[in-house]
Amino acid sequence: MISLFAGHEREAKRQQIGDPLTLLSRHIDFAAIAQAVDAKLSLGTGTRGGRPAWPTVVMVKLLLLQQLYNLSDDALEYQVLDRRSFQQFLGLEHSGKVPDAKTICVWRERLKAQDVMGDISAAVGVQLQRAGFIARGGQIIDASIVSAPIQRNTREENAQIKQGGEVGQDWSDAKRAQKDVQARWTRKHGKAHYGYKLHASTDRRWGFIRRHAVSAANVHDSRHFEEVLDPSNGGRTVWADSGYADASREADLTQRGYRAAIQHQGQARKPLSAAEQRRNRRLAKDRVFGEHPFARLAQQGGKCLRTIGLARATVVIGLKVASHNLMRLARLQQRAMAPA
Repeated sequence: MISLFAGHEREAKRQQIGDPLTLLSRHIDFAAIAQAVDAKLSLGTGTRGGRPAWPTVVMVKLLLLQQLYNLSDDALEYQVLDRRSFQQFLGLEHSGKVPDAKTICVWRERLKAQDVMGDISAAVGVQLQRAGFIARGGQIIDASIVSAPIQRNTREENAQIKQGGEVGQDWSDAKRAQKDVQARWTRKHGKAHYGYKLHASTDRRWGFIRRHAVSAANVHDSRHFEEVLDPSNGGRTVWADSGYADASREADLTQRGYRAAIQHQGQARKPLSAAEQRRNRRLAKDRVFGEHPFARLAQQGGKCLRTIGLARATVVIGLKVASHNLMRLARLQQRAMAPA
């Protein structure tokens, strides 16, 4: 049906349904995150010739937007050109130009080269603290596989990669640029997976990922336990599944003042007793909250990568974690869930 006020009517309907980008704009201080990025990067102003760089706050929003909607660089460029909600979120609704796919790629490479992801995570953490969402209630440590593009190598090349040897010395530059020699295969629940692994500590009270690490998919979950353990969490309970079960680890946690709520693991000749099974079921009621962030990332389409190499995977997964935390912060504040 033709209407003279079609644009206004669609906008009113969109706001009625609820626009997540409007929530982000209302509750998140992107300028503070951009300031943390600017402190690490040296960007051109165009005073000596050449095109001025896009404002950092626009590019930070753009990179987070990419992870929220799981878009490739080219798809992101098109969507910014096409979608009014994206243009409003970025502040580009009256701009004749938008950042192109190459600019997006270059910016992500800058974050990798200058090791900026730690600063972005810290800036997001500051916003959580200022809003009153302090880590409390204990923490849940878990890991999740993040798929990467499967490599088609010869058996000899795969053998060299597994042994950690130098591979691809005779590859052309074009072929080398498309080969990921750091991602690994692993099996989970009888199914093969290829890619990397996100290790995370989620606070039990609010559901934010407070600390995280990235590794190849074949690295055991427990290898990064200490790296992601959050000492700032006000609660002293640490939940984890049976993959983290280790008597020395539990003793060490107890000595440091933690309560180790790690599920027990049965052995072939020593199955779990009825009491141990009841304990595992009781712990699972809290531990399941550590799965929620991974489920939200999957809902965003975020459990896959389009990049090559561990360094780039670390940047992209870090942006996914930041986008998850910021989106959750905005939703909690919108629901007026005041920290208690």
